Amino acid sequence: MLFLANATTHAALPPMGMMAPFALLLLCIALMPLFAAHFWEHHYPKVAVALGLVTAGYYVFVQKDWHPLHHAAHEYVSFMALVGSLFVISGGINIRVKGEATPMVNTIYLLIGAVLANFIGTTGASMLLIRPWIKMNKFRITGFHIVFFIFIVSNVGGCLTPIGDPPLFLGFLRGVSFWWVLQHCWQAWALAVTILLVVFFIFDTRNFARVPKEVREMETAHEDWFFRGLLNLVWLGVVLAAVFLPKSIQETTVLGVFSVPSLVMFAAAVASYYTTKPEVHESNDFNFGPVKEVGYLFVGIFLTMIPALQILQSGEAVHITSPMQYYFSTGALSAFLDNAPTYLSFLAASMGQEHLSVDSHADVMKFAVENAPHLIAISLGAVFFGAGSYIGNGPNFMVKAIADKSKVHAPSFLAYMARFSIPILLPILVVVGWIMVK
Repeated sequence: MLFLANATTHAALPPMGMMAPFALLLLCIALMPLFAAHFWEHHYPKVAVALGLVTAGYYVFVQKDWHPLHHAAHEYVSFMALVGSLFVISGGINIRVKGEATPMVNTIYLLIGAVLANFIGTTGASMLLIRPWIKMNKFRITGFHIVFFIFIVSNVGGCLTPIGDPPLFLGFLRGVSFWWVLQHCWQAWALAVTILLVVFFIFDTRNFARVPKEVREMETAHEDWFFRGLLNLVWLGVVLAAVFLPKSIQETTVLGVFSVPSLVMFAAAVASYYTTKPEVHESNDFNFGPVKEVGYLFVGIFLTMIPALQILQSGEAVHITSPMQYYFSTGALSAFLDNAPTYLSFLAASMGQEHLSVDSHADVMKFAVENAPHLIAISLGAVFFGAGSYIGNGPNFMVKAIADKSKVHAPSFLAYMARFSIPILLPILVVVGWIMVK
């Protein structure tokens, strides 16, 4: 059975009020963890699903059109298959490190993380590398170690492939070719990562110089390189292979929702989980909490953003035209809202001004060719500025939670912005935008 991803509907454009559930959900994601953490922790699934059902009810009972819901279900399953499988597989690999964490070793480690993020996603790379990062720097780790890890590994690094960061994978699902981001964004990626690594190296050199040599040697004397769970590299290869299956196979679905690649990814995740030894999962403190949260929240996001995307692609809601405007507009929202729906919202708006539909693979491919500067700006803005706060991208809070549990002083939400993202990250991203986008 072929899923008609490009199915269109002749129903009337939704009223502006139907954007309210989408806006409300994003505000809840951004603000509830800060001001009502206990309530949010226990009730976020109900809130996300309830808001999603409001939108679903509108299309079923008012529009009497199932096509948008069917399309959203297909995309949601594909999205969760990739994110979930990479999370489970990376959670089955345990790394221990050896030797003195010199500034150069740390810088190379972050560079490796930036590259690896494009193969196992920013979430997978963050979960795989954050614990070794804390251990290798345990005798001198400070808040800036955690923050720069978030900057580079959890966000900016994942800009070269759709696997790297959720916004880019949503673009891939809509029709952007797999290699488009690498071809068009590698120079901006290289510049941003290089500047961040240089700044980190300067900070880390000063930090390293404060530690007496005797202390460094004593603290690292018993460390050694150690890898466990390497069978998961096989399952990782299966996931990557699923992304590159022939188009005719990718379009084959079960019940019009479960594509062949997503079924392969789910199978690889199950195989990884049951072939990984329990002690490896215990060493990584592995649990399904983070991916469960992503799953519930994105049920709401994928449903509530249907009318928002339709309104945005009509060209009536957003009136910005230059790549720099898209770069900073997408970035500003990505820093405080979830960067995946932000990416898709501005893509829909930009395509709408060209009288193209984000629901059409052919239109998206045409837009990527004819309006590459706009798509570059939206892609870079969503990925890079996701590091602007703890709530800009999913891995950010996960890294902070692991750091807090390890008794590392990670900066508070406001301190993160006041001491790091605004005075350090923002000027770097302005420079990158001015050189690469303008």
